[in-house]
Amino acid sequence: MKIKITAFGIAKDILQNRETEFETTENATVGEIKAQLIKNYPDFAKLNSLAIAVNEEYADDSDPVKASDEIVIIPPVSGG
Repeated sequence: MKIKITAFGIAKDILQNRETEFETTENATVGEIKAQLIKNYPDFAKLNSLAIAVNEEYADDSDPVKASDEIVIIPPVSGG
């Protein structure tokens, strides 16, 4: 299935774009998508945390993803 991912902050820099699409297996999980992102963009492995939101809610690695879901990469955040 084809999924669309939106990225912010350093994640946008790694993707070199705010949005990207890629193919993944049917019934992929958030963890599988993270692994595929790291495989396609090795700089994601350098981040000390990488959260994924699905349909505006933080998602666990075991959560399934559908093609129609809104998927957002939430990079590490630092405060001041």
